[in-house]
Amino acid sequence: MKKFPTLLWLVIVGLLASTDVHTQGVNDVIRLDAALDDIVPAHAHVEKLAEGFSFLEGPVWVRKGGYLLFSDIPANVIDKWTPDRKVSVFLKPSGFTGTDFSEAGRKVDNGRAVVNLIGSNAVTLDRQGRVVFCAQGDRTVVRLEKDGRRTVLADRYEGKRLNSPNDLVYKSDGALYFTDPPAGLPKGDDDPKKELPFDGVYLLQGGKLQVLDKSFLRPNGLAFAPGEKYFYVNDSFKKTIMRFKVQPDDTIAPDQVFIDMSADNMPGVPDGMKVDRMGNVYCTGPGGLWIISPEGKHLGTVKTPERITNLAFGNADGKMLYLAGRTGELYGIRLKIAGIRP
Repeated sequence: MKKFPTLLWLVIVGLLASTDVHTQGVNDVIRLDAALDDIVPAHAHVEKLAEGFSFLEGPVWVRKGGYLLFSDIPANVIDKWTPDRKVSVFLKPSGFTGTDFSEAGRKVDNGRAVVNLIGSNAVTLDRQGRVVFCAQGDRTVVRLEKDGRRTVLADRYEGKRLNSPNDLVYKSDGALYFTDPPAGLPKGDDDPKKELPFDGVYLLQGGKLQVLDKSFLRPNGLAFAPGEKYFYVNDSFKKTIMRFKVQPDDTIAPDQVFIDMSADNMPGVPDGMKVDRMGNVYCTGPGGLWIISPEGKHLGTVKTPERITNLAFGNADGKMLYLAGRTGELYGIRLKIAGIRP
């Protein structure tokens, strides 16, 4: 048998190695439409940025300071991540300020261990740059003042306690929208502490709380389209995203089913959701992170090492997409398009 020269073998091995690296980047993304090439770079890959947490949620990029905040729900803490990859505690306790932990949260299997979801969930910023978050264990929406005091923005609707606020987003005029599924109650909809007979989508405007929709089985992620003409809300149980028309008084009117993910049997459901400046919708779903055109077409899926709960655009250019993991890892992927940020 004829032997290859040593140098030739080294060249072949090097080519194979480079091909493996290239393929890994390509395999991180399932491309279903050529339009995805204008969003996700050809060799984009999902990078692990931090680990060692329990169940991450609700990331938000703080532009004034250049850092990421995210909730570790079982740890009852909001953590701070900086681009030098250092992590520190930003707020503790976050979502539950009581003492009887048996009365708060819900025990779930995150894929590695059974954890109790007592802490904060989604985090955002208001127009003044103040941190606002869903305190799941306390069943409230809370604003953190500049001096560290906490202001409860919403805790009851018509005298009855909220279920467990989950996700939230501000409109540019200061109106606050949030979802209120029973995910933080020990027995969900069957929990005796559940006071409301529905799982609503709410609007807080001028100090007045009103329910916008009661039809969702598990209302979860929500986001505005560019220009705020449309408003998206997903349902984790139905595996759908609904699109609403935003009215002049900030209420919403039903429009259409934006996309239905229920036919896909891969693990994962609609949860966190964001929109980029071109109107593309990014939502967790079966098999990873779905990227959907403004017309509701599934352009592709970013595959992730674990199930992703929520996401946030960040960095100075807004093109870094941060992904919070259900089993306690933080990931990131660079995109070509900047996202809409608080």
